[in-house]
Amino acid sequence: MTDVKTVNPLFLREEELRQGIELLFFAYRDFTGEPDGLLAGMELGRAHHRVIYFVGRHPGITVSELLGILRITKQSLSRVLGQLVAEGYVAQRPGERDRRQRLLELGPKGIELERLLTERQRARIAGAYREAGAEAVEGFRKVMLGLIDEPDRTRFSPRGPSRRAP
Repeated sequence: MTDVKTVNPLFLREEELRQGIELLFFAYRDFTGEPDGLLAGMELGRAHHRVIYFVGRHPGITVSELLGILRITKQSLSRVLGQLVAEGYVAQRPGERDRRQRLLELGPKGIELERLLTERQRARIAGAYREAGAEAVEGFRKVMLGLIDEPDRTRFSPRGPSRRAP
């Protein structure tokens, strides 16, 4: 890998940019691979994982807020969410002020599944962070924030995700 001190970040070569793209593809493949395998055995997929993760991360999230995070169609979410509710992974309740709102939270099965899936991904990230060191972790965070569309960057405080509603 290229020594950081020899690369001028303002003048990245095509090969360095291509390598960054390729690293993202491989990292995503491996980051999602183990959870995908566990989910496949349960007849669930990556879309189910994303819903379970964000509902677990933001208990009481509205369907509308979840759609905003996932950027998928209502139809796609309806199919995935319907299955998760039917199988007891996710529970819905009406909003307190607006009874038409559906507030989502994980049921006991969903809490256990989210823990199992996230535990493996946490371990992968923790190992990479330990190996890279604190300065690299902060650099990685800056790169990832730079890749995220501007409106979603506000979800993250300087030390991690904000605790505010999505």
